[in-house]
Amino acid sequence: MKIIILGAGQVGTSVAESLVSEANDITVVDTDAAHLQTLQDRLDLRTVVGNAASPSRLREAGAEDADLLIAVTQSDQTNLCACRIAATLFNLPTKIARLRSPDFVDHPELLDDQNFSVDFSICPEQIVTDYIVKLIEFPEALQVLEFAGGRVSLVAVRAFEGGPLVGHPLSDIRKHIPNVDARVAAIYRRDQPMIPEGNTVIEAGDEVFCLAATEHIRRIMRELRRQDKPIKRIMIAGGGNIGFRLARSIENSHQVKVIEFNRRRAEYLATELKKALILQGDATDEDLLESENIEDMDMFLALTNDDENNIMSASLAKRMGARRVLALINRRSYVDLVQSGPIDIAISPALTSIGSLLAHVRRGDVAAVHSLRRGAAEALELVAHGDRESSKVVGRRVDEIELPKGVTIGALVRRTEQPESIRISNMAVIESYEKVVIAHHDTVIEADDHVIVFVVNKRLVPKVEKLFQVGLGFF
Repeated sequence: MKIIILGAGQVGTSVAESLVSEANDITVVDTDAAHLQTLQDRLDLRTVVGNAASPSRLREAGAEDADLLIAVTQSDQTNLCACRIAATLFNLPTKIARLRSPDFVDHPELLDDQNFSVDFSICPEQIVTDYIVKLIEFPEALQVLEFAGGRVSLVAVRAFEGGPLVGHPLSDIRKHIPNVDARVAAIYRRDQPMIPEGNTVIEAGDEVFCLAATEHIRRIMRELRRQDKPIKRIMIAGGGNIGFRLARSIENSHQVKVIEFNRRRAEYLATELKKALILQGDATDEDLLESENIEDMDMFLALTNDDENNIMSASLAKRMGARRVLALINRRSYVDLVQSGPIDIAISPALTSIGSLLAHVRRGDVAAVHSLRRGAAEALELVAHGDRESSKVVGRRVDEIELPKGVTIGALVRRTEQPESIRISNMAVIESYEKVVIAHHDTVIEADDHVIVFVVNKRLVPKVEKLFQVGLGFF
């Protein structure tokens, strides 16, 4: 696929790194010549120096015969203009724009073919905010990801010594929770992936990825580690785009304090947020943290734009008694180093949001993509099409499908004729026309099933895509 990426910032660079390894023809456009040269020295791609919304620069980048334009500069206006120019002058088929302002989300008609001609829009800040909200809801988890409109969840947890399933084979899950079906999609032991079998024994310290219907996730997690108390008191370091969005989304359900260094920004936050307490100061100031009772905080979230500041403030908060700490880390090389230390969770904003882009790049009918293990692994939601003659998966049992080593079919979601009642909490019950089927060796995949696939190494993704593609005879 021939892809043009506009903007070589954190998101653009992460997209380029992910796609260039999959035999795509990548061109990156940016105004920073030195940064582009560094990128070109490191990756097998082309670069063009100049304004991303310039017709001549887009032509130089190959817009006339490109398949996909990904506009992820820091400017909404540049991204929108580039998409309009790509459609009008070059008839470029698919255009994705990064939009930070909520104004465009509130007026989707501005993005249609008659206006800015944006096929898909993403807001990385909102994606990261939603991701953190899930981690607050499930404080025991390292990652919480949803598929099929929220019907299926994939959680990553660190197994602890004394957990009911630790020291036991995976086949014992059925004995512990007989009325709940779940699938362990992968286990990482000392950072090495393991393909789980029924006789695989879980050890303390294992990073376990588990798939189940969303309403069953909490019961599954209790088997692997002790359940933490609910998160009530939260301190956020940094009132930027992500910090502000997060505080606004949780201030009605949690006790929230926000520390912001810039006085003018702090005053703005104080006028926009209704219940959160805004503190103007430095999140690495030990006296400030102590005076605001950091030891009573259930969660400390370091969300500034400065990696070093986030690492220091989160580490300090942990040492001073915060129960759980999370740090936003832009430099991917820092993430692995940090998460093995005092910081419980380290998040790369670019890697967290990249799945929304990858779902539009993947070949075949891909409904969702989630990047896992700091980009090393992926979980995909693919829609099965065709019949037994035209498809390599439809009409076949899971054990009949020639899956590459390192690929696991974890679950599927199937449309039903009659709704089923699902209890999502102690009180709430909803009706759903979608049934979650946890995949076992004898599970048969049907046409239009949404199949959740776990890939321990993203280099295997093209093989998975090919497996789900329909033969020409079907059409």
